[in-house]
Amino acid sequence: MAKFDSKSFNPQAFGAYVDRIPNVKKSELAGSGAVGGNENAKHALSSQTGSLYCRIPYSDRIDGSTSQNNDGNTDIVSSGTSSYEQGLVVASRMDSWTERSFSRNITAGVDFMDAVAQQIGDYKQQVKQNILLAILSGVFGMKTDGSDFKAKAAKEFIEKHTYDISKEAGEGAFVGADTLNKAVQKACGDNKSVFSLVIMHSEVATNLENLQLLKYLTYTDKAGITRDLAMGSWNGRTVLVDDGMPVDAADDGELVYTTYILGRGAIVLDNIGDFVPYEMSRDARTNGGEDTLYVRDRYICGVDGISFEKPDSLVGSASDDDLADGENWCIINDGAKTIPHKAIAVARIISKG
Repeated sequence: MAKFDSKSFNPQAFGAYVDRIPNVKKSELAGSGAVGGNENAKHALSSQTGSLYCRIPYSDRIDGSTSQNNDGNTDIVSSGTSSYEQGLVVASRMDSWTERSFSRNITAGVDFMDAVAQQIGDYKQQVKQNILLAILSGVFGMKTDGSDFKAKAAKEFIEKHTYDISKEAGEGAFVGADTLNKAVQKACGDNKSVFSLVIMHSEVATNLENLQLLKYLTYTDKAGITRDLAMGSWNGRTVLVDDGMPVDAADDGELVYTTYILGRGAIVLDNIGDFVPYEMSRDARTNGGEDTLYVRDRYICGVDGISFEKPDSLVGSASDDDLADGENWCIINDGAKTIPHKAIAVARIISKG
């Protein structure tokens, strides 16, 4: 059995332990329902470790617009449904750390497994968040130039699902009491209740705090100490505060912040596992002996209502740059028309704070 810091290391047991370590941010993200998985894609891509890309059926939606008057003398006219496919891709990630990266945390009274697993759990959450932001960047960077139906649909989606108040005068350029409600209504109209998660920069969160519009959640640790989390609630939606959110400079030199709003099941970001997710290696020579922990993960990446179209240049794994490239995304279509933009529960707010 491999050793780490002179302690026995069982990769299967360690992986199970990491999964059991409480991660409040992960729990709240899962609870919001905005970030999850796709069982069809999971089955297709987990069948073999080398799987990179899959296309799965995407169900068409029927509505009442085809309903006909039954007067007893009229034949029923049957309508059909379109056949759609959605592309999903795998992003594989890997990293490693030597003994000294963790040994500073292993002191008298601190459990070894807990110290290491806590860090790995936080690390994995940050990796997923980076992937999530790359996906969102790609979705709002879809190709809009051209006269084809895909470009027109992408342009409509980006315009309708972007609520930009950054150019308003004075306080109007900052988020307020009605900003979120207006943004989700503009995006999805009467379907606005589908939105469940908001991800924002701390500058935006601070503005909402000052207006007493943001209520932070709390967490009580094993010692019974209650702490505020970087998560809260705004108009009934879960809020995740993260300074990794996009920040740009406006024409007047002031900073402009992007806040993302996600609906239930909007993002597919699911860890389907690597063949060897955890591994230990002992180098007896270097620095008198070093132990290295290796970590590998594979994530299914996709967006409900939007398809990832794999370029020929992509092999092995989708990088964050691949996911952030708008050329690789398009609204799901049947070759002649796309699904309605209101069916895509992804939106953003652009503001000065």
